[in-house]
Amino acid sequence: MSTITRMYTGDDGESHIEDLDLSEHPELQEGLKATNITFREFPPGHFVDWHPGPRRQFVITLQGEAEIGLGDGTIHHFGPGHVNLVEDTTGHGHTTRAVGDVPRITATIPIDG
Repeated sequence: MSTITRMYTGDDGESHIEDLDLSEHPELQEGLKATNITFREFPPGHFVDWHPGPRRQFVITLQGEAEIGLGDGTIHHFGPGHVNLVEDTTGHGHTTRAVGDVPRITATIPIDG
């Protein structure tokens, strides 16, 4: 099963996470319109406090590891090759921390439309 992780805002105004099986979401395999890609590097320990996603976007971890915190107290870890579909653009948001001994390098691809 090939999956990506979707972060979204629930009816409670909090961010939630679900895994999407790509075989059940053909819209993700048909090509989405994007106009740019941004590469970023975050040193180990870099922390971004509570924030919603700035826009609908994919964030792909190329190196290092991310720790995503949610309002319910759960913490999720994502390593190299992991794809997050960020759709929690309203509400309380989530926290993000680069963990481990190497910088976290990401590729961020905003989705148009």
